[in-house]
Amino acid sequence: MRLNDYKKFVILGNGEYPTSSIPLSILYNAEHVICCDGAAENYVSNGMLPYKIIGDCDSLSKNFKNLYKNIIIQVTDQETNDLTKSVKYLLDSGITEFNIVGATGKREDHTLGNISLIMDYMNMGANVRMYTDYGVFIPCHDTCTFSTNPKQQLSIINFDAKRIYSKDLKYPLSDFTKWWQGTLNETLYDTVTIEAEGDYLVYINY
Repeated sequence: MRLNDYKKFVILGNGEYPTSSIPLSILYNAEHVICCDGAAENYVSNGMLPYKIIGDCDSLSKNFKNLYKNIIIQVTDQETNDLTKSVKYLLDSGITEFNIVGATGKREDHTLGNISLIMDYMNMGANVRMYTDYGVFIPCHDTCTFSTNPKQQLSIINFDAKRIYSKDLKYPLSDFTKWWQGTLNETLYDTVTIEAEGDYLVYINY
């Protein structure tokens, strides 16, 4: 897996602030960082200035909102979370390639929700990856190829894909229906091709 997957735009979620060198590198090499609501205070406390702060702003102090009012975009829609509000802002601006960091940790229900949402973002037209402190989530449709290292751990979470197959993994694949069934596989080579028809989510451990 190439770990220099830098994009001009990165969304910083309001989960646990990254501590691993890989998501931190992704974050600090971005030209523009959009912070989801309360994530902005952590980002600023690390000496950085967000490009935009997007959300319902219920996690920001009054003083912070006054200081950064020129870059805050308040979206009061309660049908979507702040991560989705930020993604929609980028897509509406014509920006389809970006990474997400800081979207996991803290509450497990928020973590599961954010991970599943990147499948929706892919189907909305985004070329997106979600980096955590331990690995990267990549939403996939049909056949996809990845750069990896031999013996990297790789998991596949199936959504609606059929005819799932790869000759580049240690354990054979099938059209599994439960999330756990595709976990803890292992790469054999420096590239992995997964053949499929439909949507699935790949997780590659660093």
